[in-house]
Amino acid sequence: MRDRIHVVAGILSDNEGRVLLARRPSGKHSAGLWEFPGGKLEPGETAHAALRRELREEIGVDIGAIEPLIGVPWDFGDKSIFLDVYRVLDFSGAPHGHEGQALAWHRVDELAGIAMPQPDRPVATALRLPSHYAITPEPDDEVAALLDRIDHALAGGVRLLQLRAKTMSAERIASLARVVQARVRAAGAMLLLNGHAGLAAKLDLDGVHLPTVELMQQMSRPLPRDRWVAASCHDERELEHAAAIGVDFVVLGPVLPTRSHPAAAPLGWRRFGELCAATPLPVYALGGLTAADTSMAHAHGAQGVAGISGFFADR
Repeated sequence: MRDRIHVVAGILSDNEGRVLLARRPSGKHSAGLWEFPGGKLEPGETAHAALRRELREEIGVDIGAIEPLIGVPWDFGDKSIFLDVYRVLDFSGAPHGHEGQALAWHRVDELAGIAMPQPDRPVATALRLPSHYAITPEPDDEVAALLDRIDHALAGGVRLLQLRAKTMSAERIASLARVVQARVRAAGAMLLLNGHAGLAAKLDLDGVHLPTVELMQQMSRPLPRDRWVAASCHDERELEHAAAIGVDFVVLGPVLPTRSHPAAAPLGWRRFGELCAATPLPVYALGGLTAADTSMAHAHGAQGVAGISGFFADR
């Protein structure tokens, strides 16, 4: 097996929240496409040292603290890379192309329409996603109580919500989803429906979350690119299938033991991190976690934390 090239990239943001892209010069792989600036690690370098050196050489800035965003393994056929991406929390100097490359600042919501090398696309997706993915508890006859808990979660900062209703009829799910959708949009958040891709499209929701069984039955992405497609995964095979059909992001678990699935063997943080590093997709850690575990999840390659009880405690 040929060696995988380790590449670091940095996400620089300006005062308006825009991120910096650099255009690859002619004569290089993927010439003319826009990428997040960075470059290869030298032997013996840490990722931080390599990113500091590359950004100074490429765009003339000195960086301070960084935090991990996502790692993207990618095989081009003629070469294989691991794109190791970090948010740059502070930097000094005005970026300019030392190698004659064009630079441009773009809003995060513009990135989907920009021509990028394939490994940079999951990075653009990760930038659009929050650190927390809240999943509703199963609705019961007390819908008002569920809506109250959803309102509380949204008021607490949840911006990505999955409506999970396994025991409801499609008609009742549609009725509930319309009510939840109004609350979610008023909060500036996004709503995904567990399963029922067709219904999610009909209701103009933000996307669908595929349970594992549905994921493995899909041979292609069930919604267009202007809608989110997420999925539940537990192992490498499921992660590979999710990436192959064009899923945007996944939840992976259980990481720790859970009361809801006591028989499920937890992955543990070490195995979770290994699986994260093997997929190009943004991954949320799931199972026995709360928002307090977000830093631990980030340290192991995750986009953040997903869960039910961690975001919908009894009130």
